[in-house]
This record gives sequence, C-alpha cells and structure tokens, in this order.
Amino acid sequence: MSQNTPPSSPALGPPAAERGRAVGPETLRLRLDLAYDGGGFSGWAAQPGLRTVEGELTAALEAVTRVPVRLTVAGRTDAGVHAAAQVAHLDLPVAVWQRLPGRSGREPGEALLSRLAGVLAHRCQQSGPPGTPRGSCDVVVHGVAVVGEGFDARFSALERRYTYRVCDRPSQRDPAQRHRVLWVPGELDVAAMAASARPLLGEHDFLSYCKPRAGASTIRTLRHLEWRRASEGPEAGLVTLTVVADAFCHSMVRALVGAGLAVGQGRQGPDWPGELLAARTRQGAAPVAPPHGLTLEAVSYPPDEELAAQAARARVLRTNCC
Repeated sequence: MSQNTPPSSPALGPPAAERGRAVGPETLRLRLDLAYDGGGFSGWAAQPGLRTVEGELTAALEAVTRVPVRLTVAGRTDAGVHAAAQVAHLDLPVAVWQRLPGRSGREPGEALLSRLAGVLAHRCQQSGPPGTPRGSCDVVVHGVAVVGEGFDARFSALERRYTYRVCDRPSQRDPAQRHRVLWVPGELDVAAMAASARPLLGEHDFLSYCKPRAGASTIRTLRHLEWRRASEGPEAGLVTLTVVADAFCHSMVRALVGAGLAVGQGRQGPDWPGELLAARTRQGAAPVAPPHGLTLEAVSYPPDEELAAQAARARVLRTNCC
C-alpha cells in the first residue's frame, strides 16, 4: 500500500455472520462490531469504580448470557476517545449461544443484538451521562458474527484508522459537535502541517510520540498520515488528520495530533516533528492533544484463511527497525 494514499480494503467491516467455525467442540468465538461516544467513559479498559466501555459491555453480555465473559478488543481507546467502528471478540459456550433466542424464533445473533441493546440502554439510564435521552445509549453493538478460531480482534488486525477533527474558524463552530471536534483559536497553517507529517511515514521507533509500557515495543509502521482541510460535505471547513498504522502505542495518535497542531499554530517549524521522531526520547516529547476530537474509524482484517498467521506475526515483539 502506498504511504501517500489512503487505504481502501474490502476487509473493512464485519465478516458474514455464521461463517466461522467453533473454537472448540463446545465453544464459539464471536466477533462484535460496535460504536461509542467516548465522552462518558474512562476509556475502554475496565477499571474498578469507573465507567468504561469494556466494563459496560461485559456487564451487559453477562446479564444476557448469564456466564462470565472476557473481551479482547482491536483498540484500547483512552478516556474521551470515540469509536465509529470498534471490533471485539469473546468466546461463548455453544449451549449458551443456542438458547439465546428462547421461544422467539430468532437467530441467536439477532437475539443477542436485541437483548444487548435493551440492557445497555437501561444501564446508560442508570449510570450514564446526565441528560441521556430515554431509550438511547452511548455504546451500541451493530453486529455479531460467529468467526473461526484464528480470528483475534487485536492481533489479527492489519491496521487501524483514526480521524482527528479540528475547527479553527469561529464562524464554523457547531455547538452540536463540540464533543467530537476540537476548537482552537486562530487559523491553522494546514500546508505546513501536511509537510511536517511526511517524515513520520514508514516504520520507526515512535518513543517520542508514545507513553511507553513496560515490556512493550514502541516500533510501529505508519502507513498514512494526512492533514487536510475538508472542502465539501458535512465537515467542510474542518481541519482533519487521517492516520493509519498497523498498531499504535499508548497516546500515539494524540501525540501526532499535538505535534501537528504545534506546527500549524506556528509554535514549531515544519521540521520539528521529524526531528522529534529521530531523537527517540521522552525529554520534550510531543504534546498530547485532547481526546474528544479523536475517533477510531475502521479496523481492517485479512481474509479468513490468513487470520491466524497475521495474529502470530503481530504477537512477535519488534526490537529493531529502519
């Protein structure tokens, strides 16, 4: 895939329902496709005493299935970050799957979707953001599919795509979108921002753009990084960053945004993001942009027969690059 063109892949989106095979003779693996408004969550990962996407979804699944559930997710989003197309998987006993429809006559997947919607909406009314409209919810499961044992929502993924949205013109600020778009004072130099992004493409050690975790690599392959001002459509006038990589380190996308904004606002020159990358240091690391402007837009996967091999490759710790 060219680093200068955005990706297009038929692998984006869920596989056909019921196409997979059982993980074992008594267990099925299920893929969930979901979306959420991150504003009311303390991130994806379950944390004691905090409302998280994983916590809410796990509680809803366990209420419906009446068995313990463990979720694996494609992207562990930070607090306040949204998702339009998140992917997760779980393993469920075949007997539990088969009894989900009850006497309704529906397919198990359809029954699970319907019952999850009701439980999630009820939980949102009880503990979600104040003022949530009755019957609505800030996390929605759009699809359920039985997949093969080679599918892993995290490690089988080929790439993730995020978009960060910025409004730099007061006349175009939309109050209804203020929780999904960063407002900044003064017009940004988008041309300088676009130029500053080019040296970051490819495989690099992104230590200067990450909050490293013990035992984890900060080497990533950045496949697409584009700052542009939308010229048409519902986002006309907004400045957007589209970023695609095989995977991202903790806070990496928001650090890439922060570096671009520093250039666009004239606080740093166009060469600074590349120089910061080359420094490979946490000293003077890239500033991290606020979370609410960021949305996970898509996760792509290889064909079914390549899922297990991709997962095996992704599990290998990268220790050198370039």
